[in-house]
Amino acid sequence: MPVGANRKRDHEYKELERKFKQEGRYAGREAEVAARIVNKQRAQYGETRAEEQKDAEGKSPDRNLPIADYQHLTVEQVSASLEKLSDRELRAVQAYEAAHLARKGVLEEIDGRLA
Repeated sequence: MPVGANRKRDHEYKELERKFKQEGRYAGREAEVAARIVNKQRAQYGETRAEEQKDAEGKSPDRNLPIADYQHLTVEQVSASLEKLSDRELRAVQAYEAAHLARKGVLEEIDGRLA
């Protein structure tokens, strides 16, 4: 397991490795594939040193949005959060969404609220 991973990710890694061995998938490479999957998730959720460094420097792409942890929210969760936002904040979310995730449901919801 990669250095710096928390207990949850360590457990996830062991479960994936066990599952791959049991199913006979990735013969001889079970540990490598499990580690890659867990590392990808760690990076996605900001749990790696590089992501923590970006966060500390204020360079995370969703840092200045009016909705906390925006990039990890589902369309439904974002839609529920849009009700409280001003037009200016809606435009900021719209610009971020269009540039990064481009989820049609979120963009349509914002367009409807701005109209």
